[in-house]
Amino acid sequence: MSAAKDHIKQLVSSLPEDSSYDEILREIAFARMIEKGLSDSRAKKTISNEEMGQRIKSWQQ
Repeated sequence: MSAAKDHIKQLVSSLPEDSSYDEILREIAFARMIEKGLSDSRAKKTISNEEMGQRIKSWQQ
């Protein structure tokens, strides 16, 4: 079985029994976003808070 499938099974089994379909999907999506962010961080594909602040300011003009 693939690592991704194992990870999803483990994640789903850790959720409460009465979790809705939408709650399960949100948790899977959130876990993926965390994995992607950590991967980007390790690969130095990030920007500083200051740079992000400057980008946001430029959008507001």
